[in-house]
Amino acid sequence: MKALVRQCSVMTATALLVACASQRDGNKEEEVRNQSPGPAAANVRVPTIEEAVAADAATRAIASPAAPELRMVRIAQKAAFAPPYYQLPPVNTERYEHNNDNPVHLVAEQPVSTFSIDVDTGAYANVRRFLNDGQLPPQDAVRVEEMISYFDYQYAPPSTRETPFKVTTELAHAPWSKDAWLLKVGIKGYEVSNSERPPANLVFLIDVSGSMQSPDKLPLLKNAFRLLTDQLSARDRVSMVVYAGSSGVVLEPTPGNQKHKILQALDRLEAGGSTNGAEGIERAYQLAKEGHIDRGINRVVLATDGDFNVGTVDFESLVDMAERQRASDVALTTLGFGTGNYNDKLLERLADAGNGNYSYVDSLSEARKVLVSELSSTLFTIAKDVKIQVEFNPAEVLEYRLIGYENRMLAREDFNNDKVDAGEIGAGHRITALYEVVPAGAQGRIDPLRYGSTGQSSQAGKGEIANVRLRYKLPDGETSQLLEYPIARTSLVSAEKASTDLRFAASVAAFGQLLRGGKYMEQYGYPAVAALAKTSLGEDREGYRREFVSLVTLAQSLTPQESDEKVGQIGR
Repeated sequence: MKALVRQCSVMTATALLVACASQRDGNKEEEVRNQSPGPAAANVRVPTIEEAVAADAATRAIASPAAPELRMVRIAQKAAFAPPYYQLPPVNTERYEHNNDNPVHLVAEQPVSTFSIDVDTGAYANVRRFLNDGQLPPQDAVRVEEMISYFDYQYAPPSTRETPFKVTTELAHAPWSKDAWLLKVGIKGYEVSNSERPPANLVFLIDVSGSMQSPDKLPLLKNAFRLLTDQLSARDRVSMVVYAGSSGVVLEPTPGNQKHKILQALDRLEAGGSTNGAEGIERAYQLAKEGHIDRGINRVVLATDGDFNVGTVDFESLVDMAERQRASDVALTTLGFGTGNYNDKLLERLADAGNGNYSYVDSLSEARKVLVSELSSTLFTIAKDVKIQVEFNPAEVLEYRLIGYENRMLAREDFNNDKVDAGEIGAGHRITALYEVVPAGAQGRIDPLRYGSTGQSSQAGKGEIANVRLRYKLPDGETSQLLEYPIARTSLVSAEKASTDLRFAASVAAFGQLLRGGKYMEQYGYPAVAALAKTSLGEDREGYRREFVSLVTLAQSLTPQESDEKVGQIGR
């Protein structure tokens, strides 16, 4: 019986200590919960200090020899409540940048749309992770343009390398609106095999902090870098920097054919400690500049969950650091891993600021896609500061809306300003942009002005709905070059006659918009998205399009009260 009393006292004292710690950190816990997009621990209550003290006093009182044994057993049972009360489940602190959907614009008021291209694909893999885990993703995790550009499209590559990419346009009726059209602008970079790409000076910058211990973080990361190492040759150089509380070089520049040495360095990595990401980034850039290869690939590959908590942790300061370093001709690729504390907002912005690209790795299959199948696209930049500007003809078009690219919008005057940074295209990259266009004379989403003018087109633009313009620089150039593509109204086709690629891209665009709330989707729902995707699978050698159809079905099952009537139509 005395042993039982001692056990009760120990358990109660433990509850008291945890309660004190929880009271001390309560404000911080509440702040983290409020930031979390995931499920909060709403049903778990930490005992107050007063409750823990009262429980401890009750246990001491029954330790008296005069206390009835039955009462002691009852209090001992009550003491067993302590572990569930103080064992909080992990708090979800994932961070995503908030962006409102691009609005509808009246062509008579704002005929020009300007934005930077985006080759990132991280949002799609991250959305897939959420759905496969049985959750709808936070709306801010869904960047529609990254979902569309995740897939391969049969865009024709350029015939020569004098122009590093080729532009394809297409116009068809939109599947979700009887009054709207879809204008597609597709870009395909020239392709380079792994044997043809320039030599690479790569610095692997790897997060080995304590937050990287779970299987979907450091263990997956190491396997991903093993796949990348297999693609390297004697002309490549690999260095490795790790960071936790501080950073350090664990592999000096090593020829890519010394794979055993590189793999040994990877095998030695273990997770532990806090995360000083800023120090690691600075050290990695220093190493990359020391090993710089003229006319080669010079790139830092950062792999992390983004949970920086010591050193420079301010978001804008980290982005500013990446912006300053891009002048050194060293690009930055970011690879995101893990769940729970994942910082998508930081990794996406770091890659953008560092003239690189961003991917989220949710599986070894995704690692193979990014670091093997698309290695040249990931590492080898063929055009930089690529901007798109579309001018709509007010005589032919009433309204337009750019789907996605919310955090890539540029001012109209930025298009001709070569000092304004924009996106980069890698070898073989394909980029797709979609506009929803409402023609003149149709019913738009915005009421016309009582005293406004519908505008007039010039004779030069007669029969054209828009003029697509692109600016880009060669990797070693500082002056941009201009390309123009007028879009004739006569190119319009019905939804059924649109290309397989446009139909599939439209299904992905609709899916992404539904996940973001479906503000402009009218009655078009998940069943219609799946039906449209199934009619446009194409060759699908890797099975990514079929997997997409499965994800649409998952999203439908996870969406509360999905209306059976919201099925939409595939087009007219």
